[in-house]
Amino acid sequence: MGSEHGATETLVQVVILLAALALAGPAARLARTSAVLAYLVLGIAIGPYGLGRLHPGLEAKNIIGIAEFGVVLLLFVIGLELRPKRLWAMRSTVFGTGTMQVVVTGVLLMLVAMAMGLAMGPALFVGFALSLSSTALSLQVLEEKGELVTQHGRTAFAILLMQDIASIPLLALAPLFAVAAASTGSATSAPGWEFTIGALGTIVVVVVGGRLLLGRLYRLAARSGVKEATSAAALLTVASMALLMSLAGLSPALGAFIAGALLADSEFRHDIEANIAPFEGLLLGLFFTVIGMSLELRLLVEHPFVVSAGVAGLLLLKGGVLWALGRQQGLSLRGARRLALAASQGGEFAFVLLAAGVTASVIAKSLSDMLGVIVTLTMIATPLLMSLDDRVFPRDSGPKRAFDKPREREGHVIIAGFGRFGQIVARVLTARGIPFIALDGNVEQVDFVRRFGSEVYYGDATRLDLLIAAKAHQARAFVLAIDDVDASLRTAEVVRRHYPDLPVFARARNRQHVYKLMDLGIEQIRRETFLSALDLTRLLLTGLGTTESEASRLTETFKDHDRKRLYADYAHYGDLEKLTRKTRESQKELEELFATDLEASANETAFRPKI
Repeated sequence: MGSEHGATETLVQVVILLAALALAGPAARLARTSAVLAYLVLGIAIGPYGLGRLHPGLEAKNIIGIAEFGVVLLLFVIGLELRPKRLWAMRSTVFGTGTMQVVVTGVLLMLVAMAMGLAMGPALFVGFALSLSSTALSLQVLEEKGELVTQHGRTAFAILLMQDIASIPLLALAPLFAVAAASTGSATSAPGWEFTIGALGTIVVVVVGGRLLLGRLYRLAARSGVKEATSAAALLTVASMALLMSLAGLSPALGAFIAGALLADSEFRHDIEANIAPFEGLLLGLFFTVIGMSLELRLLVEHPFVVSAGVAGLLLLKGGVLWALGRQQGLSLRGARRLALAASQGGEFAFVLLAAGVTASVIAKSLSDMLGVIVTLTMIATPLLMSLDDRVFPRDSGPKRAFDKPREREGHVIIAGFGRFGQIVARVLTARGIPFIALDGNVEQVDFVRRFGSEVYYGDATRLDLLIAAKAHQARAFVLAIDDVDASLRTAEVVRRHYPDLPVFARARNRQHVYKLMDLGIEQIRRETFLSALDLTRLLLTGLGTTESEASRLTETFKDHDRKRLYADYAHYGDLEKLTRKTRESQKELEELFATDLEASANETAFRPKI
């Protein structure tokens, strides 16, 4: 009976946790706030000061190990995204700005701790522990807000990455901080150096072993043809790397990050990421729920002023440093502010470092508990502050400039959309000495591109007043290179209506985009991937043994046939049934065309006179 009661109690706890995870998303949407905040609040509700009173076994310490695996998986996915070329491109932000943030924030917090009575060693340890932000929370909030791809989002990612790297030596050097605190001789410092050497050795083993084994493991899983094999291989990779790091006394998340980075250039990267995503999301939600459950409300009640001052002080100090570094990186006032709000909290590694500090006798358990409450509350405050900032400073209102007034040009070309496509056009025009005016509706893209010397103006090309300011009536041509299909069509409509004689050269995403542009009277249209795909196919054919002339003839035949079909299908592109039938007929016609061309080529070779 006892075992049955225990099993029932466990199932009750599982149901409560799953209910919290399932309700977090709808609750966040209803309250118009972040899902992370919902997880934290629900964690408090089911913790020891809530439902935990009814179910004493429902404690954070009983599930923290499983929950922390969510952070491990997050770091694995981050590693997957961090290809060596991308890391090299981000090196100045990661190792420059990121290092500056950790050092400056750590030293300032150390001075505050020393002013409150801590010795220099423990104060420095606490300062660096609190200088680390929550990678999981910051990235989650930025992603929810759609800001991870912005300039301040990329800066936040780089700083958070450097913080995760910095946690490794901090863990390794915890015994040295204990030595400084105890003011004993150098004899006790040996374990710290042994730990450091062992940690570096483990990292080398993980990197080398991963290089040799991971690719073979995933090829074996892929060849099996069993879908679950790849998922199991991904989870095995993360768990084994995390275990190795844990046995060496290092952060398990570091092992997962290294494993992800080793697979970043692998052909299995996207498949692995898709298989990991459901586990990552669920366990990350569980992690934030556990953080809420572990909040010591007792300390908040007993020392409200100390806790409040600690939370406000940490947010203001870290936020101030991040804002200054963001401005130094060229971020706008809004971008620097969003960076400061997103990453000014304490982080999950603070809990790990504080626990290590207690174990190594660097700090007292009571101080660790108080700092844990402060870190948890700063994590709860982050999504609230981000939402408050959205309401006080709405993105689409305020003193945002309508558009930049382009300088006077004559005989110029207007380029609407200054992404990859538009920039290529601009570079060729520049080389040829043809003046142009480039417009882009993304203010952060404009500010970013200008840093590299490109002359581009902010503005929505669908606005007639901007086109007038750009002297569209005097332009020689209009290049429509906007990435978004709807925005592209709106711009084309405005240009055709007000400047019917202005030649328009348009980029199209796909055939449907082509047809809609043709509806507006645009004739010079090129699909963005069509010619590059043909060129790659020509290279493929020559690589397979086809002669250069034969490969060129095949791709030219396909290009002519596809272009004729494109215009022929325009008349009935809204009729799906007829379009499907025409597609099949066209494919058969193309096969017959290739067969005829091949026969003619063979006859030409047979009757060619031998010299």
